[in-house]
Amino acid sequence: PQPARKKGRGRPAKCWRLTVAADHFFPDGHAELSVGLLGALQRAFGAAGVEKLLAARKALKPFRAAWRRALTADEGLRQRLEVLAAQRSREGYMALFTQEPDGSFLFIENHCPICAAAAACRELCAIELQVFQEVLGTDVQIQRLDHIQAGARRCAYRVAAKQA
Repeated sequence: PQPARKKGRGRPAKCWRLTVAADHFFPDGHAELSVGLLGALQRAFGAAGVEKLLAARKALKPFRAAWRRALTADEGLRQRLEVLAAQRSREGYMALFTQEPDGSFLFIENHCPICAAAAACRELCAIELQVFQEVLGTDVQIQRLDHIQAGARRCAYRVAAKQA
């Protein structure tokens, strides 16, 4: 069967995405530097040193303050996700969200600018999830559904209001 065509609309849209196989076309010295530094930190200070560094990074994450300023308790979950998606897109994550039929939201990051570092140090992804929880508020529940580090094409999270 051929794709359905709508009269006057032209050809059906095609969506393309890059795979990991295309990474070599886009050299990134930051990845090598980050991975090298994480490895050196691990060798010099052990797991405790890495944990201490990541805790400090989480505490100092500059965009977290910007998110907090933009997010107020009076805003609904949709508005908070709009702010989060806009900020994450500015950071290179190509973020968006959609509302699901059950009223929850699917928050999607189609790119990971820290992918190489996250592969070397999985704790980076755990910190990101903690920061999402912190900035979106204690009234929401966040669950990771897809993870680039686990082989998915994107990172995706189910975000829903907690049931009282």
